Amino acid sequence: MPRVVSIYLPNLATDRIRRADPSIPVEQAIAVIARSGAKRWVSAVDAAAKKSGVRVGMPAAKAQAIFQGLILADADPVADAAALERITLWALGQYSPIVAMDAPDGIVMDTEGADHLQGGELPMLTGIANRFRAKKLSARVAIADTWGAAHACARAIRRETVIVPVGETVRAVDSLPLSLLRLPPKIASDLRTLGFRTIGELAAKPRAPLALRFGPELGRRLDQMFGRMAEPIDPIRTPDLIEVSRAFAEPIGAAETIDKYVGRLVKELVTELQRKGLGVRRTDLLVEKVDGTRQAIRAGTAKPARDIAWLAKLFRDRTEKIEPGYGIEKLTLVAVMTEPLDALQTASALVEDEVTDVTPLIDVFGNRGQRVYRIGPVASDVPERSVQRIAAVAAVADDTWSLHWPRPVRLLARPDRIDAIALMPDYPPASIVWRGRRIKVKRADGPERVFGEWWRRDAELEAVRDYFVIEGDGGERLWIFRQGDGVDPETGSHRWFVHGIFA
Repeated sequence: MPRVVSIYLPNLATDRIRRADPSIPVEQAIAVIARSGAKRWVSAVDAAAKKSGVRVGMPAAKAQAIFQGLILADADPVADAAALERITLWALGQYSPIVAMDAPDGIVMDTEGADHLQGGELPMLTGIANRFRAKKLSARVAIADTWGAAHACARAIRRETVIVPVGETVRAVDSLPLSLLRLPPKIASDLRTLGFRTIGELAAKPRAPLALRFGPELGRRLDQMFGRMAEPIDPIRTPDLIEVSRAFAEPIGAAETIDKYVGRLVKELVTELQRKGLGVRRTDLLVEKVDGTRQAIRAGTAKPARDIAWLAKLFRDRTEKIEPGYGIEKLTLVAVMTEPLDALQTASALVEDEVTDVTPLIDVFGNRGQRVYRIGPVASDVPERSVQRIAAVAAVADDTWSLHWPRPVRLLARPDRIDAIALMPDYPPASIVWRGRRIKVKRADGPERVFGEWWRRDAELEAVRDYFVIEGDGGERLWIFRQGDGVDPETGSHRWFVHGIFA
């Protein structure tokens, strides 16, 4: 079953203003003022202004009286819409082939066929919230079976992420206010006058009298929310996106037929890419069915590519997931993410160099939802800070690791506390107890002293670690350290830890 994600941006207008002027302090409150003739009222507020009592709809003069230091900015709906469009296009490249604006303050996307690339629903939603926070954008993210349910839950529930389990739409929206049903303001106001307060109360009433009085819109919104009527998402598109499509007079459905036409679309897409000197990094196949629903498949490559055979294979490996239903009436192939790719001339030689290109293997793993990366060096003496994850095909960095002392093949994510018997300050342990097992030290080398990086944190000004390589009586070789120099308590707690394991 398709799953729909709704991203609600409650402070879109104020976040846009902050991003446009980074000099505004984080704690400074902002209110956006709309005008209608001589009237001026608050149309949007940030969290700081809301905490001070400023509310949407409040007269501007009253808002100023409540909070003397409040920054007032004129409303700019055009700039807000443009910002929402930019965010939506960014989400299209990052998360899903089917992404659309849910104006005026949200984004909606169908994640079927793409959520596995993010590790599943919970990691995907958490990642979305974290990415938006990193970009200094307030966001609440919800996923549900329908657009209406996800839209309502993202705006009603105050948690940063909300997951409505499959088949639990009725229970999730039953007590939500009518204002979240996406009805015209006049209909919502009349329903409140009649005493309706929640979606559940309205859904429990007979449909005919309500339709007679309010028209078909009320029933349509209820049916869309509960999944009784399809609500397709029309994905955002711009002239910059390279797109090719094929419509069918007679719907298709056989896997062989789908593969045949996907191959033809790939060839057309590559022709356009060659004409523009581009290679594709992320490609979406949109499948439009006879019943009005859409399905999407996303394929990515580690490097810009326009190899017809390889791109066609990436889609052939996943077209068995397409559910044609009553038939497919249109296929569309979109190059969502492209990069310049110039044709390279290879030198002629009597003996060809043997170069093993692992990029195809990386692509296969990546499209199965597995994260492929390399470890790169960082200029730091602190072991856990001396490595970073980099793209699998990233260029070799200029930084290198220091080879003065041996390093373990495995560095523990967090150092393991151990008990040690050692003569301080400079001697290695005679024995240690690690994970409930006593290990007698047969050989040792060290100490290697590592100092704290005082420019990062004041607490590391005097911090010291003394590292030793030890070999136990069972043959294990461990990398251990003592916090502190063994003399001055200011340099560390003098506790011992295992930090790595040698082969």
